[in-house]
Amino acid sequence: MRFSRLLWGAVFLFGVLYFALPLIGTFEFSLGHPTGAAGVPPSLRYYENVLNSPQFWGSLGYSFVIGLITIVVSIALIVPTAFWVRLKVPRARPLVEFITLLPFVIPPIVLVFGLLRTFNKPPLPLTNTNQGSDILLIAAYTILSFPYMYRAVDTGLRSIDVQSLAEASQSLGAGWVRTFWQVILPNLRVALLSGAFLTLAIVVGEYTIASFLARPAFGPYLSLLGGNKAYEPAAVALISFGLTWIAMLLIARIGRGSRTRVAVTGAR
Repeated sequence: MRFSRLLWGAVFLFGVLYFALPLIGTFEFSLGHPTGAAGVPPSLRYYENVLNSPQFWGSLGYSFVIGLITIVVSIALIVPTAFWVRLKVPRARPLVEFITLLPFVIPPIVLVFGLLRTFNKPPLPLTNTNQGSDILLIAAYTILSFPYMYRAVDTGLRSIDVQSLAEASQSLGAGWVRTFWQVILPNLRVALLSGAFLTLAIVVGEYTIASFLARPAFGPYLSLLGGNKAYEPAAVALISFGLTWIAMLLIARIGRGSRTRVAVTGAR
């Protein structure tokens, strides 16, 4: 037992160092390396430059909005599909799993070129307007989120007895819509939050699709900044990392509050 505890403690320490050391090194570099070629002493002015930049807030806000819309669209597509497949057509599950794994096989650059070639001419010339390009960007990000969102939802559905819950709800007079909305979804909140976290992280850091669609997203902004500045990209990376985690904690907080309200309502 003692050796097992020491072993797991060593594994935990290795994991902490594996994730913490790159962040510490990035933070040191973002202050201006004291032994750099310019001999500039450490300073927080690079963070000030970033925080005072309207391009930083504009691109980050745009990516967060696109990420939230992507999460909503992905949930609206994946959850009913996974629920219906598990309840009515379980034989189609391997096919659905294969389809949701395609984003791992098809590179993003192939996906975005397909979108550009398909939607740059009638009957749906979406690339001719900013709103149309935003729609294509959301659609592409929704496809990229399929592997993560579907597996999170599928794992959540495995942890509950979908058949018994659906039959009990219908025996009490509820229809399919009410069963899905008031019975299934409340039991999938943890799974949905997990998928939402991964989707938001993907959207905020994605570069290829946003760049080829010429959208003012955070990934292209970070790449452009890295080509022109030395220390500001490191500061931007740490700031975006912190803001992403804050957004995730807020989503988790909202999810916990929703679970509490559902429990109180059911008790009453």
